[in-house]
Amino acid sequence: MQTTTLSFSNLHNHGELFAKLFRARKQSFIIQKNWDLPEAEDMEFDQYDTPQSRWIAVHDKGEVLAGFRLTPTTARCGIYSYMIRDAQKGILGGSIPQDLLDGEAPVDPQVWECSRVFVSHDIPQMYRRKVHYKMVEAMTASARELGATRLIALTGASWPRWYGRCGLEAEAIGRVMWIDDANFQCVAINLAPKMH
Repeated sequence: MQTTTLSFSNLHNHGELFAKLFRARKQSFIIQKNWDLPEAEDMEFDQYDTPQSRWIAVHDKGEVLAGFRLTPTTARCGIYSYMIRDAQKGILGGSIPQDLLDGEAPVDPQVWECSRVFVSHDIPQMYRRKVHYKMVEAMTASARELGATRLIALTGASWPRWYGRCGLEAEAIGRVMWIDDANFQCVAINLAPKMH
């Protein structure tokens, strides 16, 4: 099992991995969760998939097992910045509640948003913890490379159950909210202790 951080600058070095990641996202978010998201050529994408973002793929033997996207909180593309901030500003049309954060959404080069986090539904439960650890390792390594010391994420409200087991230091930064099919909550992940 390996992890790869993808960017628009290095896509040519990784063959079909980028497309496979977006196909795995479609499987996870559109097919499994039945979320109403944009898709084309059997791939899920949105307005935050720009050259400003990075995508981390956990893969093995040509198959994408898990992944996520990192976007700087300083990102700008037309009217969009990053998902959590745009939801707070009401730009997303109410699909995510505007009161998702306790305070103002950050705009800071050391704070990045982690979004579109998924683990393939095909991964057996006993193997998932290993995949989670690989995701955390990749998250930490990518953050170090990008200069991020903190991540924010809108994640499943069950995060306290597994973040600690994966060695993540996190805190809630918003209320628990029902969105589509589950409870979610915004969290801040402190990466500074993992930067050494």
